[in-house]
Amino acid sequence: MKEPIRVLHVIGAMNHGGAETIIMNLYREVDRSKIQFDFAVHTLEKSAFDDEITSLGGVIYRIPKFNGKNPIQYFRAWSRFWTNNKNHRIVHGHIGGGAAIYLYVAKKFGIYTIAHSHSAGTIHNFHDIIWKIFSFPTRYVAECFFACSNLAGVKRFGKKFNNKKTTKYILPNAIKSEKYVFSNKIRHKLRNKHNLEDYLVYGHVGRFTHAKNHMFLIDIFYQLHKINPSSKLILVGDGELRGKIENKVNELGLNNEVIITGFVDNVHDYLQAFDFFIFPSIYEGLPTSVIEAQASGLPCFVSNTITSEVVISKKVKQLSIKIGPQIWVETIRNYNLGTRGNMQGTIEKAGYDVKAIAKWLENFYVSKV
Repeated sequence: MKEPIRVLHVIGAMNHGGAETIIMNLYREVDRSKIQFDFAVHTLEKSAFDDEITSLGGVIYRIPKFNGKNPIQYFRAWSRFWTNNKNHRIVHGHIGGGAAIYLYVAKKFGIYTIAHSHSAGTIHNFHDIIWKIFSFPTRYVAECFFACSNLAGVKRFGKKFNNKKTTKYILPNAIKSEKYVFSNKIRHKLRNKHNLEDYLVYGHVGRFTHAKNHMFLIDIFYQLHKINPSSKLILVGDGELRGKIENKVNELGLNNEVIITGFVDNVHDYLQAFDFFIFPSIYEGLPTSVIEAQASGLPCFVSNTITSEVVISKKVKQLSIKIGPQIWVETIRNYNLGTRGNMQGTIEKAGYDVKAIAKWLENFYVSKV
């Protein structure tokens, strides 16, 4: 029997996160008799998806982390890797700092190279500056460029991304659309679990990081709760800023009004329980959680710093985070909830269904070998 084409995905760690979840969604859907994913990660610790990866037939390789101070050592590590591993025909890179190095070495070994941008990030600290400097040459090394949106492609790869001679593709952050079809049964089950049946529920899904702008979100909810005390906020996710976010919740006296779930594997159920979805990110590539929220029929209030490519429903309102929370509060208050319909057809028509994207990617990989 013919062996599947093995594609090496390079990433920091396969923990819960936007890019990681997208990769796993695709991995579960591709025909693994034709395409098999392996992973090169930059951690010695076990990650959230490791067991599932191995159960699906994937292999996890551990590479020393690139930190900006060890380019020679990082180069040598990848040279050793490709010398000792002859299984891969394609390398699909998802992290940027050392991408110019590992993709350059891969090309030397005759491996097809892909650089993938998942974010339209901006610079807000010294680490970002270093990342920007080291990732810059990637645009001259990779043979093919993927991005979740045009904005994410331009932010990472510059004007080259829109050059007609560049081999590039927009690969939408696809979801399994049928999982998110609105269900009253699931809604009431989860609302009952958290004693929410008599409350208006605002929700957010995302890692607790600077980009997600949770502090601004809590300011919005603080004012909404003053207007309507029968309201709750659910924050689905976790991350390095959780402590600071919890402190702010405490300072505003919202301990009993804000529910922090941590990472969960049933985000689709929580979306059923929400009444509104609020997403005031400072920057994004193309946020999967906003696609998921629309798939569940939720009205979504998102920042206008996010690419308009994310808007596939009339229930999405884009607002500026520069004008303060009050306009957000008024816009949300004046929204007529209405009914939640079945959005599966809309999601599929817009090109965000994972089965179609996985099939396209499968054929793409085959065409490059």
